[in-house]
Amino acid sequence: MAAFTREDANRFRETFQAACVKCSERCLYQSAKWIAELATSLPLPNDGPSTPDTETDSPMRDVEQQSIPIIPSVAFSSSSKDPEEARLESQELSRYLLAKSFFDCREYDRCAAVFIPITPVKIPISTPPSPGAESKPSPSSAKRKGREKRMDDKEALPGSPPPNNSLPKLSQKSLFLALYAKYLAGEKRKDEDSEMILGPADTGSVMNKELVIIGRSLEGWFAERASEGREDGNQGWLEYLYGLVLAKGKSEEDAKQWLLRSVHLFPYNWSAWLELGDLLSTFDDLQRLVADLPRNIMALIFHLHASQELYQSTDDVLQELSSLEEIFPSSDFLKTQRALLYYHAKDFEAASSTFSSRLTTSPHNLTHLDHYSNILYVLSLRPALSFLAHLATSTDRFRPETCVIVGNYYSLVSEHEKAVMYFRRALTLDRSFLSAWTLMGHEYVEMKNTHAAIESYRRAVDVNRKDYRAWYGLGQTYEVLEMHLYALFYYQRAASLRPYDAKMWQAVGSCYDRVGRPQAAIRAWKRALVAGTYYEPQASFGGSSSGESQGILDPETLYQIALLYEKMGEMEEAASYMESTIAQEEGPVIDSPNQGEGEGQGGTPSRASGGGEGSTGTGVTNTTSRARMWLAKWEFSQGNLARAMDLASELCHDGWEVEEAKALVRDLRGRMERGRE
Repeated sequence: MAAFTREDANRFRETFQAACVKCSERCLYQSAKWIAELATSLPLPNDGPSTPDTETDSPMRDVEQQSIPIIPSVAFSSSSKDPEEARLESQELSRYLLAKSFFDCREYDRCAAVFIPITPVKIPISTPPSPGAESKPSPSSAKRKGREKRMDDKEALPGSPPPNNSLPKLSQKSLFLALYAKYLAGEKRKDEDSEMILGPADTGSVMNKELVIIGRSLEGWFAERASEGREDGNQGWLEYLYGLVLAKGKSEEDAKQWLLRSVHLFPYNWSAWLELGDLLSTFDDLQRLVADLPRNIMALIFHLHASQELYQSTDDVLQELSSLEEIFPSSDFLKTQRALLYYHAKDFEAASSTFSSRLTTSPHNLTHLDHYSNILYVLSLRPALSFLAHLATSTDRFRPETCVIVGNYYSLVSEHEKAVMYFRRALTLDRSFLSAWTLMGHEYVEMKNTHAAIESYRRAVDVNRKDYRAWYGLGQTYEVLEMHLYALFYYQRAASLRPYDAKMWQAVGSCYDRVGRPQAAIRAWKRALVAGTYYEPQASFGGSSSGESQGILDPETLYQIALLYEKMGEMEEAASYMESTIAQEEGPVIDSPNQGEGEGQGGTPSRASGGGEGSTGTGVTNTTSRARMWLAKWEFSQGNLARAMDLASELCHDGWEVEEAKALVRDLRGRMERGRE
């Protein structure tokens, strides 16, 4: 990347400030907040040394400031290059200000009604029927309603021709504000119509009823613009709204194309980038999308964010992050991305340190602090989690992040009912808050409520199908219910999202073994063996630290592979993997020029030799003791009594299977004495 100069910083700052104003004018406040934070994180301009006349303590400073005319910034001015758009925006200014004031007061229906005419409500003036009388619709009215319903269904078909543009002639800014307000009004009614979280009537199937109306209106508007040849004048805002509506309606490929149009026309709408990222299922999808992205700084930031969301904690992604941090050295967003990359790579200490550093500079920024609470939970740092919960509560107790943090604290102290209560509260505030659904599923598993756990995990998957924790949780829950084929399916989905996480493949291998497919189980366990070398083994959610050092193969994985080979009758392979299991006590094999034959038969790892004081092995564990006992019995059955005696004697000194080892030693000693006689 070329050197970032002061002129580049000033140019970015001016561009971001203008983009922030445009997002605020259209009430996209999350995008405006994000772009404003990015503009603030740029290096400050260096105006050079001050002259004696303008020194800080100079008495002429106030006089000079008073003599400089203050030019008020026009917050709502037309910046459109299209003269027709500029004329419409000028004519609509009063109505636009009224509509925006309604929007800011969250009166979305009134905001939309300023620009889009509504059908008058007909108030009946006839005498209402008595409470006991039943109103029966006439046959003619029933037929008319049936025809209207069929016509509505016909209009909703995706293959039907685009309707005529029924929208009034408005500027794109006013039209976006009106339709976006209508969309939010539908979302508000959807939340009001939804039942209690996981209640008896909460099916999660309540839809935004405004989506079809907005979609058909925009479809007609775009069709009219295309027929008139005025597509070049589109600004990208309505494209974003149409892509959002299509994404909510599960038309994901069409939504992706419209969102791409939006970011090409106006690349500084971060909400459009977020919606585009939500449509990506795998890292391959992101790689295919890269060629279609615009070539600017926003595409680079999006690539970093999408890679993090897809759990790509690679050196290339970290290098990309470092390059962006040189441009935006104080960005909270980039600090958060770094912390999440460490979190996905299971480097919890580094992730905790990064979050702590961000918390020092921005103590009231609650964004993504729910992930920080997960890290503190895994590390069992109860005082730090308690402090974080108090800080978040004092900042805003009605934020979903705050409720999740408090819920994690109660989960850590084993008060699972209170934890569920706070996770429910988070979902009441925001039903699409992913962490709350997944963590509530974990709590229901702890409470042995498998039905509620499954429903919580399913809702998490509906919110974000890239959440491997929810897929893994579903697999765990079905495994508890001994429905191993179901568990296998969900474990495979989790492994596809986290192909370099050994825990995912271990679960897949265990399920294959349970359903009687040992060969597939061996392949899965070997994938776990390879995946374990990508990450330094640490505690993942719901697990504990293994205490292993980098370069050590997992003894439990090797032991399970050996048992599977034993089940298939391949005893030589089983013995080879048992030897490898014992070898992990002393550490990895150090290659040297004189070591040419370091691998056993069949491509299996060989037993490490030597350890010394600098050994980095696992030491004696329950798993290695069981492997040593298996080998002792195996050597005994093969007639290698001396080798069996050595293994059994080692178990007697520092093993876990001491009593069984002593019995084996007595048996071996008797046989060896009889052999001498």
